[in-house]
Amino acid sequence: MNTHLRIIFTVGIALAFLGISGCTTVSNPVEDAQSNPDGAPSGQTPNPPSQPKAAAAAPQRSPAKPVVPPQKHNRTNPVFSPDQIKTVFIIALENHDWTQRIPDANPQQLFGNPAAPYVNSLVTRGHTNAEQVSFATKYYSVAHGAHPSEYNYIWAEAGTTFGIHTDSDPKPSARNIFTCQHLTGQMNAAGITWKTYQEDLEYTTNAMVSKGGAHGATNVYNGTTYYSYAVKHNPMQFFTDTQNTNCFTLTQLWTDLAANTVARYNWVTPDEFNEMHSRLPTGYVYHGHLFTGNQAAIAQVDHCLSLIIPRIMASTAYRDHGVIFIWTDETVSTDDTHTTLPFILISPLAKGNAYASHVVYTHSSTLKMMDEIFGLAYQTNAIPLTDTNAFGTGYNRVATANDLSDLFKNAKVKH
Repeated sequence: MNTHLRIIFTVGIALAFLGISGCTTVSNPVEDAQSNPDGAPSGQTPNPPSQPKAAAAAPQRSPAKPVVPPQKHNRTNPVFSPDQIKTVFIIALENHDWTQRIPDANPQQLFGNPAAPYVNSLVTRGHTNAEQVSFATKYYSVAHGAHPSEYNYIWAEAGTTFGIHTDSDPKPSARNIFTCQHLTGQMNAAGITWKTYQEDLEYTTNAMVSKGGAHGATNVYNGTTYYSYAVKHNPMQFFTDTQNTNCFTLTQLWTDLAANTVARYNWVTPDEFNEMHSRLPTGYVYHGHLFTGNQAAIAQVDHCLSLIIPRIMASTAYRDHGVIFIWTDETVSTDDTHTTLPFILISPLAKGNAYASHVVYTHSSTLKMMDEIFGLAYQTNAIPLTDTNAFGTGYNRVATANDLSDLFKNAKVKH
């Protein structure tokens, strides 16, 4: 055999050993063409990651097989495993950056903001409120153009939005009702309990219909009579198999906590005046200071969280391997790496003492962590080609995103 043929033969054996095939990618306008989830390394570093080169399109096989995360069930194992978590609480917030290029731009960033003393106490090392807290320093927008709010809530369930950009209540004309693989639908199939608690739900006749006004009962968190339930912040309502099910008022959460009847997965949305979405028209007096404009909205959510979080932490469900995630839907300044989103973990399993994780995260990371906690298949819905990640180099696919393990004790990041 001459030298040229020997080289060809050797390379062919190597390719066969690596499992590289000659299959081609079928063109699809909404298919995710990249396999790099975040376009950046997951290792911890105090400096912003450098811009990576765009990854080549990965060969696609159809149909894709569901990817089920491996589970560890030995609770004596000192290495953290997601299935150690028994109960999840996600508290959803709105429309503010954790850090941004100009910190005091309007609206101001949340980190270091004088209108948010409670939230900042959670991320202050040595503070008693920070004992069971870890937080993210690189939680980025899930995609360029990840707006408006509803986009991000749908992504929190399905790992994509199928190209829909609207804040409309779910209805056929808005094309925002889906029949597809999504988190709570998968929980139903697996027999895993879930509930969504929505403040001011009592004012509407249907969980799929938004309702707001100025003459409700006095709100226990902000002291006014304003109310505002927004369906766009209730993610389960956009999927045919979970609409109008397991949906409760926020006051029911306290009853369920006292009776220890919360679900394993609990989504909690304060109303629009208590989640940073809307400022009270009269301003808001907090710790003796009158805040107005967007600073009022921040002060309003800070007070609300300072009341809600301790009550959840006092519950049996939280103390027994529970976890609280403070999750924020979208950035307001930029969708790139100059802007980060607030994301805080509170748990007896957290590394604690305001541990700051420098791993790159997005909403796909949170969704991936839920899949790993509950032993579900990763969502494989197609991502539109325009919805590139914050680095502009790839797509935030659930299966290849970094999970949230770095925030926990004795953990190893899965990516």
